[in-house]
Amino acid sequence: MHSTLPQNNNINIFPIKAFKDNYIWVIQEKLNGIIIDPGEAKPVLEKLKRQNINLMAILITHKHYDHTGGVEELIKHNPDVQVFGPENIEFNFEYTIVNEGDVISILGTKVKLSVIETPGHTLDHVVYVDEAHLFCGDTLFACGCGKLFEGSYSEMFKSLSKISSLNPETKVYCAHEYTKKNIQFALTVDKENNQLIQRYNRLKHVEITIPSILKEELETNPFLRAKTIEEFKLIRKRKDEF
Repeated sequence: MHSTLPQNNNINIFPIKAFKDNYIWVIQEKLNGIIIDPGEAKPVLEKLKRQNINLMAILITHKHYDHTGGVEELIKHNPDVQVFGPENIEFNFEYTIVNEGDVISILGTKVKLSVIETPGHTLDHVVYVDEAHLFCGDTLFACGCGKLFEGSYSEMFKSLSKISSLNPETKVYCAHEYTKKNIQFALTVDKENNQLIQRYNRLKHVEITIPSILKEELETNPFLRAKTIEEFKLIRKRKDEF
C-alpha cells in the first residue's frame, strides 16, 4: 500500500495546542502553512502571524467541533484558503470533498497527501498520509484509538488494519495528548510487554509525546496488536470503562 504514497520533502511539522489536550498540526513549507483539524481559530491566527506563515490550506479529518470549530473564522481571515474534508452536510463552509484513494495537492506548495477513509470514531473520518507522515485525527492515538461514537467495532478494526499496513517508519500525528493515560491502560492488557514498559518510562516526564512512530504503535498499542475483531472489541470496551 505505501509504495505509491506521495513524498513531501523540505517540510516542517509542529503542533499548536488548543483546548485542554488538542493538537492542531501545521505542515510548513517555506512560508506556507497547512493546518489540520483547527478546533479553534485564535491560537492558529496568532501562531501563523508570529511566524510569518501564509495559510494555504485546511484539512479536516472528521466533523467533531474540537476539530472544525475554527474553520469558518480562519476562512474569514484567509478567503482564498483551500479546505479539504470528508463529505458532511453539517459543514457550513465551502470545501473540497475527499474520498478514499484521493491524492490532494495543495496549491502554491509542493505538498501532496493521500486520503484513507477510516470510519469508526465517526462515520465520516478520514486520515491524510504521505510516505513518512500520518495525520490521523481521532482514529489512532499514541498507544490508543478513538472511541466508537458512530462506527462499528468491525469498521474501526478494519480502519486500524489499513493504518497498520503503512510503512512502519511513518510518524504518527494524532489530535490529542492522551498518551500517558493510554499507556497506563495498555499496561493492564499487556503488562509483560517490555517495549511498552520502556515506552512508559521514556515518556512519563515528557510533555509533548506526539509524534509517535507506527513501528512502536505496532509493538505497544493494544488496539493494533488485537488479532481479531472480538479481541479488539473486548479491549475497546475495557478502555471505555478505564
